[in-house]
Amino acid sequence: MTDRALVLFSGGQDSGTCLAWALDRYAHVETVGFAYGQRHAVELACREPLRAALAGINGWGARLGQDHMVEMGASLAGIGETALTSDAEIRMTQSGLPSTFVPGRNLLFLTYAAAIAYRRGIKRVVTGVCETDYSGYPDCRDDTVKAMQLALNLGMEARFVLETPLMWIDKAATWALARALGGEVLVEALRLQSHSCYRGERKILHPWGYGCGACPACDLRAEGWRGFTAAAPAD
Repeated sequence: MTDRALVLFSGGQDSGTCLAWALDRYAHVETVGFAYGQRHAVELACREPLRAALAGINGWGARLGQDHMVEMGASLAGIGETALTSDAEIRMTQSGLPSTFVPGRNLLFLTYAAAIAYRRGIKRVVTGVCETDYSGYPDCRDDTVKAMQLALNLGMEARFVLETPLMWIDKAATWALARALGGEVLVEALRLQSHSCYRGERKILHPWGYGCGACPACDLRAEGWRGFTAAAPAD
């Protein structure tokens, strides 16, 4: 086990599970987060407590390396108003995409991450995008990630591997993966420490974690939790 990895780590359930997945596999794992004027910026405050929680599981602290934060300011918010970067209504748009879709967001994230990985001598870049529970975002699709891997490798003359451990599983399976990786301790850390709610709600605690309970991110997380707990073996 000698490979090094860089995980796109937002402070959410998916990226937290991906961080655990990478820590379980690689000798050295670094993280990167992005401040881009997101409406739910509270997720950034969840990053360090969640990192610390994962460091205490399975001896992963010995493998957890540097955290990087990319300050993008309000650049993405300024390009176009979306419900993820403003107080706009969360709804389906005429294009068929939800108003929470931020055009180019994941493409920029992967580009920044690859630039950091290049400088750090890291070849594996891990992201929590998913085509099963992805709200219709085109930059979460497998074809997009494969195209980005090709573009980044050509543009930087590198041999990056963009890894997407959640690409073909739903939220219930994501909770199950967390349990397989770190047991109930990891499940509980993700439930209480990670953040998914688009509205940034951290005062209301549901069985599946904190959130408004009504936005698309909360709906997906709640549905996944119900499926996960329903399938859990009886004690």
